[in-house]
Amino acid sequence: MTTRKEEQERRRAERLAADQRESSAARRRLMAGYIVAGALGLAVIVGLVLVLAGGDEDPTSSGDFPENAHVQAQSGSVNDFELDDREGTEPPAVAQANLDAAAEAAGCELQLELRDEGNTHLDASAEVPEYETSPPTSGDHVNPPLQQADGAYAEQVGDIYAVHALEHGRIAIQYSPDLSEDEQLEIKGIFDESPAGALLYPNPDMPWAVAATGWTQLIGCEAYEGAATLDAIRAFRDIYRGQAPEDVPLITG
Repeated sequence: MTTRKEEQERRRAERLAADQRESSAARRRLMAGYIVAGALGLAVIVGLVLVLAGGDEDPTSSGDFPENAHVQAQSGSVNDFELDDREGTEPPAVAQANLDAAAEAAGCELQLELRDEGNTHLDASAEVPEYETSPPTSGDHVNPPLQQADGAYAEQVGDIYAVHALEHGRIAIQYSPDLSEDEQLEIKGIFDESPAGALLYPNPDMPWAVAATGWTQLIGCEAYEGAATLDAIRAFRDIYRGQAPEDVPLITG
């Protein structure tokens, strides 16, 4: 027959065993919580790394630009304008390097030493100023670092972006989208041969078939005359590229 003391010892042993089982279960639940929390934390970190690494295909954000567009991201921003990756036609050798003579031969108009219309910085959402020339050659423009990056674009670049690039000594070569594909590729060819410090894009709003602008400088050609027009644009580029109030060094590599 079990004594009172033996019964007390049995119950005490059962309580100790139950406490041990509960303690072990609690430790297992705690460890499981640590494991889940660690896994979630790792997932968050991996997600952040992928975002920061630029996991999308947008060349504007990734910097993976088409080779033939010759974009120099260090010079500014692409600003979501579509890039021109076409391979230009190799241009003919220069026949006339003198700007005045080349412009006359091609029937182009030179508008040089124009009035400086100012250089106040604007937000990208600001109303576009009414520039005195078409295409514009100076005036208020977008805040840095949104000045348009050196490169070839398949659509018209906004004036406030291009004008800021001009202030940095860039040349903007522009052509009417009404020109034939072959003519556009010939113009692209003179851009391709020397893309440093230059922009190229179509401009349906200007009164010229082909034009080039620098800061307070403009050459406009009412018609595209092939090699003669190419010589005029080249001569203008070689004189006025790098000539501006903020002469930012050209990027050639």
